[in-house]
Amino acid sequence: MKNNQLEIIVKESGLEAIKAKSIINNFQNYFDIAADWEIKAKTVVVTNENQLADMKMARVGRLFLREKRIAIENARKELKEQSLREGKAIDGIANILKALIIPIEEYLDKQEHFIEIKQEQKRLMLQAESDSKEEADRIAKEESDRKEQERIRVENEKMRKELDEKEKIRIQTEAKVIEEKRKLENEKVEIEEKARKEKEDAENKRKAAELKLQEEKRKLQEELDAQIECPNCHHKFNLK
Repeated sequence: MKNNQLEIIVKESGLEAIKAKSIINNFQNYFDIAADWEIKAKTVVVTNENQLADMKMARVGRLFLREKRIAIENARKELKEQSLREGKAIDGIANILKALIIPIEEYLDKQEHFIEIKQEQKRLMLQAESDSKEEADRIAKEESDRKEQERIRVENEKMRKELDEKEKIRIQTEAKVIEEKRKLENEKVEIEEKARKEKEDAENKRKAAELKLQEEKRKLQEELDAQIECPNCHHKFNLK
């Protein structure tokens, strides 16, 4: 089938028979190599780190195919210089061959570097776990910080309410003391005023009593002065 593809490409290029034959001869062997290694490569399957021989075989095959791929490229460049038509045929053939070889080469590269690939996969997995842990730690820290801030806010709110309540009680106590002091001062003024009035009333009564007593003494004196003494008995009496 691959030989038919080569013949079709050469035929469609419009090359002369001799040149077409030359191109086919130059690349025919590579088709056989590609077909052969397409089968061989599938026999190299690395599943663990102990398959060193298989990895070595993968390397040998990969380097061999690499060598053939480079040879194909060199042949392409050499043949392409002959003419534009030859170049078209060569490019088409080389692309087909590379399309056949590169997947095999890549497959063998994976088999050859199985350990490195596994190690890289392990590194990526560990990195992902580390990143996941860091993210979890970050989220946990943010949550812890948020809870702490909420606790501080609640505590501050509680303290503020307690201070407001204490201030309210202090103001009420002060107002009560001031009111009681005012009442005591009023009571003192009332008592002092009452005492003053009582003293004034007592003084007025005393003065009135003195005046009354003086008036009575005056009247009595007048009466005494108005009495007549009997010369015989010396008895005093009023004429009234």
